[in-house]
Parts: sequence; structure tokens; C-alpha cells
Amino acid sequence: MLHESLLAPTLLDQARAIVGDIVSLRRAIHAEPELGLDTPKTRDKVRAALADLPLAWREAKTTSGLVATLNGGAGAGRTVLLRGDMDALPMPEETGLDFASTIAGTMHACGHDTHTAMLAGAARLLCARAGQLRGEVRFMFQPGEEGFHGARHMLDEGLLNPLPEAAFALHIMPNAQHGLVAGRAGALMASADQFDIVVEGRGGHAAMPHNALDPVPIACEIVMALQALVARQFDAADPVVATVARIEAGTAHNVIADFATLKGTLRSLSPRHRAKLHASLTQLATGIAQAHGANAKVVITPGFPVTLCDPRAVAMGEAVTTDLFGAPSWRTLDAPIMGAEDFSYVLEQIPGAMFFLGVAHEGVDYHNCPSIHSPRMMVDEAALPRGAALLAGLAERYLASGWD
Repeated sequence: MLHESLLAPTLLDQARAIVGDIVSLRRAIHAEPELGLDTPKTRDKVRAALADLPLAWREAKTTSGLVATLNGGAGAGRTVLLRGDMDALPMPEETGLDFASTIAGTMHACGHDTHTAMLAGAARLLCARAGQLRGEVRFMFQPGEEGFHGARHMLDEGLLNPLPEAAFALHIMPNAQHGLVAGRAGALMASADQFDIVVEGRGGHAAMPHNALDPVPIACEIVMALQALVARQFDAADPVVATVARIEAGTAHNVIADFATLKGTLRSLSPRHRAKLHASLTQLATGIAQAHGANAKVVITPGFPVTLCDPRAVAMGEAVTTDLFGAPSWRTLDAPIMGAEDFSYVLEQIPGAMFFLGVAHEGVDYHNCPSIHSPRMMVDEAALPRGAALLAGLAERYLASGWD
């Protein structure tokens, strides 16, 4: 349990005073989850929740994305971006909550409902303190994080132009200690690319494999060689992950298929190893197939880049966390997480950082709590004012002092 006696009173107390607004918005979004780049109900809920605030709004044309801008009353100055994502996942919910998803097969199992609600809370906090802010705060409400490249779409559309000088985001962790904030400089999360391999053989009768060219053992050889590739061609200090998640071939027990398909994911923590992994996988698959007289076609579909956090932004996150909640509330992560995040597109162009916020219920064994992407994922909503206060504190600190 974190020490509440160490918490700074002002901003956190103001966030706790609006917990009802934060929780109400979170539950409304949670009950009607939306997928992909088109999240109009969520967009409209955000607009309605913040309609009384002095914000200038820009709406995307190609997605349901929103950017709200707050101009500080103390004059011109720096510009900082705060981001929250809005889309859900295509999976059922099994939480039993009163406000559980009413949309079959769709759930906010990654916490984007809380991210949006905390960002809206931060907007309300900063609007109340606008008179003392010098500069501009932009609130980026982004759809399409779950594999749809929503951040890239908003950047490409120019919704963030002119680009701000700093950017911050939060991501909840339901199996991390209540209220704990974690981050690290450099690579925080991995790049994520998809690969599809088709091994082309020659079908025939399963009892007479010598008259065919069986693609299945060739596909299996590629799978095993891929493990050696990762272990022997890449520095363990700059790790990569290559996982074959699906193999498919054939139609019956006595038929040799014409082809076998492999599908999987590639993860890396540096642009250098990302490029090398792409080239090595292609060389490996085509080479093994050719050695058996077959062909292999490799298609790599690029996903999110590496999430790289600026050391200055991470230092600011630690400082603001400590000031607001006390030193025990901060943890520097020893290693990156091999999951991926499309806030990486923003961090490619704007220095900043993403942080994790623990939202397990106080007093529970958080290690055993269902993780993100679980149909039973739960959130202690008492932690959400911390997230709103942290986002607001980061914006306020950056506007006041930059990276100093």
C-alpha cells in the first residue's frame, strides 16, 4: 500500500473532487465499446462531458479522432500534448459489472475507457487552473489504437500541427500495484509486425509422399530454424521475439497439401534489429524452401514502431509522481515490455513518454489479477483520479519549466 500521507494535497485533491465525473464517463464508455477508427458514440460522450469547458475543438475527417486545445491565461508559451485512446477490443466481457459491455463480442479490455476518462479529467483540472498556465495544452482523444494505427492517421491528417514540443500518455495495468506509476527511458515497448509465409509444394496422396512435395515438414523446419535465428543472430541485450502463432495446411488425413501457411508476430526494441529481423526471416524461409525444391512467399506487414521515451520526459514523470503521490509511488522499469503501442508514432515526432498506472484494488494480490486483454479484467476506479492528476501535473510542469 502506498503512503497517502506523502501525497501533495492540491492537484490530487482537486482530482478526487471530480472522481464522479471521471468514473461516470468511464462507465458510459465501457458500456458501449466501439472498435477501430470509427468511434462516434465515444467521441460524442467526450464532447458532451467537456462541453462546458473553454476548449477549442478539431475533429478528424478520416477517423473519430478529436483534439481539444486549452490556451493558458498567462500568455503565449510552450505547447504540450496529452493523449488518451478510445477504442475497444473484439472480445466478450466476463466481469459481471453493472456497467458491463452491452455490445456483444466487444469489450474495453485494454483500459482505453479509463484512459479517455482520465484525460477528460485532466482537461477539467487544467481548465480550472488555466489562469496560471502560460502556453497551450492539447488533449488528443484517439481512436484505432488496437492495431488500426489511429495515432498515425491523426498525424497524417495534420490534426497535431504545428507539432507540440512535448507529449505524454498513460496506460493502466490491472495487475500492478494500486496507484503505482512506472516508466523507463529509451525503449518502453516493442515494435510489432505481422508475417505471413506461404510454403508452396506439390500435393498428392499421403501414402505416397515421394510422388509429391510435402510443404508441411518444410514449414515445420522454418518454425524451428526461426528459434535458432533469434537465439544466434541477435544480441540478447537488444532482444527480438519471433512467434509463429498459426500453421495451417491440408484438408484431410490422407492428403498432402499443395501449400502450408504460417502466420505470426515479430517484436523488436530497436529500429536496427527490426530491419534485420525482417530481412533475416525472408532469407531463412525462402532458403529452407528452396533447399527442398519448394518455394516460400513471405509478406511482412509493418505494425507499430518501437515506443521510445525521452529521458527528460521520464525524469519529469518521476518528479511529478513523487511530488503528487510520494516517492514510493514511482518505479523505474528494469526492462521494456514486448507489447506494442501506437503512441509510438507520436513519440517518433515529439519528445515525450508513456507511463503505466497500476489499478489493481488495494490489498489484493495484484500479481494474480487478470491482465489487460482478459475478459475478466477489472479496474479499481479509485486510482483514476491519480491518473488525471498525473497528466495535468505533467502538462503544468512542462509549460512552467520545459525540460529544465
